[in-house]
Amino acid sequence: MSENSTEVTAAGIARLAGVGRAAVSNWRRRHADFPKPVGGTESSPSFALPEVERWLRDQGKLAEVPLRERVWQQLAGHPAGAVPALVHTGCALLLLRTSPRTWPEITAVSDEGMAGVLSLAVDKVLTTRFGPAAEAGRAVHAPSPAELLPSVPLLRAAAELAAGTGIQETFEFLLGRQLDANPRQYTLTPPGLAELMAALVETGERPARTVLDPAAGTGALLRAVGRPAALYAQENDLDLAALTALRLALHTDTGCALAARTGDTLRADAFPQLAADAVLCHPPFNERNWGHDELAYDPRWEYGFPARTESELAWVQHALAHLREGGTAVLLMPPAAASRRSGRRIRADLLRRGALRAVIALPAGAAPPYGIPLHLWVLRKPGSGLHPSPELLLVDTAEPAESPSAGPAPAAPAGGRDRLDWQAVHGAVLDAWKSFEDAGHPAADRPGAGRAVPVIELLDDDVDLAPARHLPPPAAAGGPAELIRVRERLIETLGLTGTLTPSAVTPSEPAHWPLTTVGELARAGALQLRTGGSGTGPGPVLTEHDVLGSTAPSGSLPVDGPAEEPVLVEPGDVVVPVLGGGSVARVVDDATAGAALGRNLQLLRPDPTAIDPWFLAGFLRGTANNRQASSYASTATRLDARRLQLPRLPLAEQQRYGQRFRALAEFEDALRLTGRLGGQLVQGMYDGLTDGTVAPG
Repeated sequence: MSENSTEVTAAGIARLAGVGRAAVSNWRRRHADFPKPVGGTESSPSFALPEVERWLRDQGKLAEVPLRERVWQQLAGHPAGAVPALVHTGCALLLLRTSPRTWPEITAVSDEGMAGVLSLAVDKVLTTRFGPAAEAGRAVHAPSPAELLPSVPLLRAAAELAAGTGIQETFEFLLGRQLDANPRQYTLTPPGLAELMAALVETGERPARTVLDPAAGTGALLRAVGRPAALYAQENDLDLAALTALRLALHTDTGCALAARTGDTLRADAFPQLAADAVLCHPPFNERNWGHDELAYDPRWEYGFPARTESELAWVQHALAHLREGGTAVLLMPPAAASRRSGRRIRADLLRRGALRAVIALPAGAAPPYGIPLHLWVLRKPGSGLHPSPELLLVDTAEPAESPSAGPAPAAPAGGRDRLDWQAVHGAVLDAWKSFEDAGHPAADRPGAGRAVPVIELLDDDVDLAPARHLPPPAAAGGPAELIRVRERLIETLGLTGTLTPSAVTPSEPAHWPLTTVGELARAGALQLRTGGSGTGPGPVLTEHDVLGSTAPSGSLPVDGPAEEPVLVEPGDVVVPVLGGGSVARVVDDATAGAALGRNLQLLRPDPTAIDPWFLAGFLRGTANNRQASSYASTATRLDARRLQLPRLPLAEQQRYGQRFRALAEFEDALRLTGRLGGQLVQGMYDGLTDGTVAPG
C-alpha cells in the first residue's frame, strides 16, 4: 500500500456501505480478514480506503463506491489534512473552470509530471484572479509540486465528479461536508440569513456593486450578493480565507473583481482606502481581545471609542468607515449590543447623526448561537447631501405568528434552526424595510411586529434599542373575538377528550410472550430501517421537534449543493427520535406523508402483511423497552432502535392491540391540544384584562 494512500475512519466506512457505525464494529469483530488499522488512535482507528473498498466488494456489501463518496474519502483522509486538500481541489477546479481545454493535457502525464505542470498553471490562474503572489495578505497561494503530488489522485477524481455535477457544485459539496464534519471549528452564516442580509443592501435606489465583508468566514454573505462588480473579503483564519477566496472565485464571473485578504481586520485593515457601496458582516461576538489597547486613537471611532466589552460596536464603526456616502451596511449583532449601558453613548451618536436606520430582531435559531434571537443592524453612511432620519425602524420577527387552532407552537430548542420559516421572515423584514425607506413607516400596521420610532424617544439614559421594548404588544391573542373562538374550541376539545378517555382498565396477569427485536425483524425483511438528516430540495421536513410535539412538518431542506435524495416518509411509517431517551413514536398519516425525514430521527417501515404499524409504535413506547434500548453518549441519551423489542404475535392479534394504541394516541393528541388552547386562553385573558381590551365582567 502506498504511504500516501487515503485513510478512512469507521464513520466513513459506515457512510460508504450505508450502515451504522455499530455494523462496522461488528464486522471488525466477526471477520478475521477485515482490514487492519493503518493509523488513527486505538479508540478511533483509520483504515486504508483501497483495502476497505476491496473487502466490502468481496463481502457483497458494496457494488461500487459512489464517485462523490470516493472523492470525499480521498479528501478527508489526505495525508496533509482535509483543509489543504480542499484548497488544492479548489485551485484545480478554478483552473478547470478558467481553462477547460488545458485540463486533458495536464492530466495526460504521470502523477509527478501532473503535479509540476499543475503548480505552474494554478499559479497563473490565481495571479489573474487574485493579483500577484507577492501582494500582501493574498488569501490563497499556488501549492508547490511537492505539496500537490499527494493530491493528484484526488484532483483527477474531483475533475471527473465536476464533469457530471458541475464545478461549483462539486466544491460546494466538498466544502459543505468539511463544515458539517467540524461544526465546532466554524461559525456559519445560514443561507437564509445571508440572503436576507444581502437583500437589505440591494433595495436602495443605487444598487450595491462593490461589497465588503470584513469578517468573511466561509464567504456566505458575499456569495449571496446578486450581481456585484467587485467583492472584498478579509478573514483572520488563513485556511478559511483560502477556502472563501476559492469559493467566491468559483461562484462569480471573471468580470467581477475579487480581492480576498488574510489578517486581523480591526488591527490590520487590508482595505484602508476602500469606500464600498455596501458592507455585510457577521462579526465575532463578545471578544475582549479585539485591539482596545492598541487602537485608542484610531480614526475609525467617529462615533466614540468602544469599551473593551463592546467589540461589536467596533465592527459597526469599521463598517461605516468603509462605506461611500449613502452606502448601506448590515451587521448581525447579539441582542445585548442594543441595550448594554457601556455602549449607550455610541448608540446615541449613531442615532443623532442618522447612521443607524433599523434594528431587526430575528427568531431564535437564525444563526449561532442558536438559542437566542439575534439582531440585524442596518446602517447608512451619513453624507453632506443626506439628512438624518428622525425615526428608527424597529422590527420584531422573534415571535412567529401562532395558529389559533393549534395554539402556540412549542418553543424551538437550541439548534432548532430547521423550524424557521425563512420565507415568512424575509417577507416581514423586507416589506417593513422597503416601506420605511419609501414612506418612512412600516408597510403594515402590525402591533408588536414593526414600528418607526422617533429618535427623540430613544435618546434617554439607556438608549435601549431592543425592538421588543418599544413595540406595543399585539392585541390579546388576536383580540376579544379571537379569545371567544379559542374558548369555543377549548370547550369542544374538552368534550372530545372526555369521549376519548380510555375505558376502564381490565386487570391481567403479566404476559410472557416470545420476543424479537427490531434489528432481527429488519434482517428478516419484515421492516426497513432508515435514518434522516440528508438530502436537498424544496419539500418540508419532519423534524425531531415535530415528532415530539405531534405537529405538522415544519423544517426545510437546503437548496444548495449537489442533488441528494432525502428519505421521504410514507403512510404507516413509524418515526422515533434517536436522542433524548423519551418514549415517543409517531405513525405517519396521509397529511404528513411525503415530508423528508429530519435529523436525529429514525424511520421504521413495517411490511403491512407482517407487522401492524400501530402495534409496532405502541410497543416501542413502553418505558421498560426504551430503557433497555437506550445508552448514554456524552450528556445525551441515545436510543438504539434495533434493540427495541416486540412480542411475536399473529397479525390479527397485533391489529387488536394496534386499535387500542391508536385510540390512546388520539386521546393524547386531544390532551395536547387542550393544553395549548387552555394556555392560549389563559394568557390571552391576562393580556386582555391588563391592556383594557377585555372587561372584567
